[in-house]
Amino acid sequence: MAQVTVEQLAKVVGASVERLLTQMKEAGLPHAEAGEAVSDEDKQTLLAYLKRSHGESTDAPKRITLKRKTISTLKTSGSQGRKTVNVEVRKKRTYVKRDPAELEAEAKAAEEAAAAEEAAREAEAEAAEAEAAAAQAEAEAAAAAAEAAAKAAEDAAVQPEPEPEPEEDLANIDPEILRQRAAARRKVREAEEAAARKAVLEARKAEDERKKAEAEAKTKADKAADAVKRPKRLHEAPSASPAAEQRKKKHGRLDRNAPPGRGKQRGHNLSLSDLDRAESGMARRRNRKKLKATHEEHGKHGFEMPTAKKAVEVAVGDMIAVGDLAQQMSVKAGEVIKELMKLGVMANINQMIDQDTATLVVEEMGHKVKMVSADAVEESFEETLAQHTGEGTPEPRAPVVTVMGHVDHGKTSLLDYIRKSHVASGEAGGITQHIGAYHVDTDHGMISFLDTPGHAAFTAMRARGAKSTDIVILVVAADDGVMPQTEEAVQHARAAEVPLIVAINKMDKEGADPDRVKNELAAKDVIPEDWGGDTQFIPVSAHTGDGVNELLEAVLLQSELLELKAPRDVPAQGIVIESRLDKGRGPVASLLVQSGTLRQGDIVLAGVQYGRVRAMLDENGQPIEEAGPSIPVEILGLDGTPDAGDQFAAVESERRAREIADFRQERNRDTRLARQQAAKLDNMFESMTAGEKKTLNVVVKADVRGSLEAIQTALLDLGNEEVKVNIVSGGVGGIAETDVTLAITSGAVIFGFNVRADNAARRLIEAEGVDLRYYNVIYDLIDDVKAALTGMLAPEMREEIVGIAEVRDVFRSPKFGQIAGCMVTEGTVYRSKPIRVLRDNVVIYEGELESLRRFKDDANEVRNGMECGIGVKNYTDVKVGDLIEVFEVKEIARSL
Repeated sequence: MAQVTVEQLAKVVGASVERLLTQMKEAGLPHAEAGEAVSDEDKQTLLAYLKRSHGESTDAPKRITLKRKTISTLKTSGSQGRKTVNVEVRKKRTYVKRDPAELEAEAKAAEEAAAAEEAAREAEAEAAEAEAAAAQAEAEAAAAAAEAAAKAAEDAAVQPEPEPEPEEDLANIDPEILRQRAAARRKVREAEEAAARKAVLEARKAEDERKKAEAEAKTKADKAADAVKRPKRLHEAPSASPAAEQRKKKHGRLDRNAPPGRGKQRGHNLSLSDLDRAESGMARRRNRKKLKATHEEHGKHGFEMPTAKKAVEVAVGDMIAVGDLAQQMSVKAGEVIKELMKLGVMANINQMIDQDTATLVVEEMGHKVKMVSADAVEESFEETLAQHTGEGTPEPRAPVVTVMGHVDHGKTSLLDYIRKSHVASGEAGGITQHIGAYHVDTDHGMISFLDTPGHAAFTAMRARGAKSTDIVILVVAADDGVMPQTEEAVQHARAAEVPLIVAINKMDKEGADPDRVKNELAAKDVIPEDWGGDTQFIPVSAHTGDGVNELLEAVLLQSELLELKAPRDVPAQGIVIESRLDKGRGPVASLLVQSGTLRQGDIVLAGVQYGRVRAMLDENGQPIEEAGPSIPVEILGLDGTPDAGDQFAAVESERRAREIADFRQERNRDTRLARQQAAKLDNMFESMTAGEKKTLNVVVKADVRGSLEAIQTALLDLGNEEVKVNIVSGGVGGIAETDVTLAITSGAVIFGFNVRADNAARRLIEAEGVDLRYYNVIYDLIDDVKAALTGMLAPEMREEIVGIAEVRDVFRSPKFGQIAGCMVTEGTVYRSKPIRVLRDNVVIYEGELESLRRFKDDANEVRNGMECGIGVKNYTDVKVGDLIEVFEVKEIARSL
């Protein structure tokens, strides 16, 4: 960035010079005056200070609370009728600025949480393995118990069934035998119970080991969850409440966490069915564990809320809209506006801010800035054009000559003689309305001519002609001398830094005086060669042709000195001379090829318009296939009428042309928006008094873009502090029905310059009575508008003294009261006109006469040298020596 002064930097950032100097002093910079230069290092120092002072230092507040209060009204109906109640709503929102150290700690905690979660998954895997081992051990124990039972049953089956003993008399059996039998049965029963008890104990041991492994895994998972609080997942459901658990117990469901009882504590003796139920219960628990693990695996891919603010890279150009800046940072526009308010910049969402201000806002919000050029697309296109121009082979080309001068000095007539045609005879009012472009093959070589208008309204056209030419021929009438547009043409030629050749025209007239022309131009620092200067003066006559060959030789000699060259084997480049809208052919643009070759079918980009060249014509309307350097042509195929003076170029593809055209339109829109925003405050006081200024609304339609520009410029220059011209709409082409509708809505007058209204527009004009006027000479249009504005001016009120009477005596009348006897010393005293009473030449009363008499008769007027009696209405302090002055107020018409 280049160095700027303190005052310029203050304007850029939108702060006062005193405030900026104070901030620079606080930042440790030595600047003390508004004119001192500010380097890039000073800007960085100031930026670092502002960043520290706006929240990036350790002492800055970490929290900001915004309060908002809104009051609305609510109409309610009650016993006393309808009444209005004020409802006040208060809102408070707190924003916390997070410390980078906290963000780093959170990231570290997240890593530790991930590690803990991984450990928990490993513990769960180990628990699953332990559960599988316990299940296997339980299955083995159950199999062993079943095997023991089967073996006992088999032993019982193998033993031979005892033969039925004869019934014994229990009373006669020995008691010892009975005791042995009971002991045997008891041993069998104890063996069965021992086998079953052993199987159950082994199953319980496996279940305890499984629960222990699950408890260890759960402990590890809880520790990991306590280390960092993980974000909630959307599919997780809240765990069952204690009340729900109590309801489960009431309904008789087993409490699987309670330790199982033994023997009669379970309510019944152990059996094989208990073992089956225990095995099936463990299977159900295993299935639930697998289902839970599946849910947790799916839960890993659920939505998680972001935990840290992401810094992005924001592309900032020379100017950027507040809304676009907020969109790049993915924040609301209100936050960006709030940051701007902290910097002292009041802006809305559509307002454009400069690069320095945008940089401060982006860095303040914790993002990175990427400086980009706003004209990157345009610069790339210009580099491509320069590369194409450098790749071509320069060849000699014909000179482009612009004919300039005052109106009616013979510019077009001189060009007609050279072209052997009659262009001037077809021009309205004898003046050129457009820039004409012609190329002529003379005996001395080919020359391209640009004929510019000489009227005062076509200043912009003459300036464009001087910028797009190699040599300027200044035509001056020998019988008229140097005129205002002649001086203006000299200034345009000097501004464009092109050589000047003076053609002294109309030498065949009797009053021709070439020495007068030389003297007047020498006073403008245009010195002839025969007087020791560097400007060629050629006397010519467009009527007889005298001196025309010498003029052409002078032009070619000057072109040889300039060594004009241009490449032909590259894409065409040049300038738009004129453009118009043709009813049958669409937009038509007149181009002057300055380098390269333009061919039919090329993609042409001209200003903000682009299109394919569908047809190409020369100045005589004949179709041609290609045009080289210094050749003017007309092309058809653009999507609109480009502005006169725009640069055009042939591009490689339609997509590239559309991209550049869209970029230029967007840039023009941004520039216009920024200009409107800047002008709002400046025009505030003017808009407050806008109702006092009378305005003439007009709708202008012209045949070509250059004429439209000249008419609009001339109309806007008319007016003063009381009246002005407001151009509601302006365009190229015929008058359509939409133009008439716009004129009806705005109460405007329609001006058609070399164009006509179509049938639908004419019917609407007749029905609504719209004022439509056609013109083919620009000064007729300007004169009519000036006359209309003059009629809108309020007349000037001017007082004129018509008579003076001197008071000679004062007496009283019973009917009129005090009467002054006077002698008319000047003019005539009228009874119906207002008067003033003067004493010692000082006005002491202003009013009107109540009576005017000549002797005893009433009189309407009394002339100079006659006596009369005057009664002043509502005034009784007239004294001898006073003067009674009679005057009248006249309205004087004003003009611009």
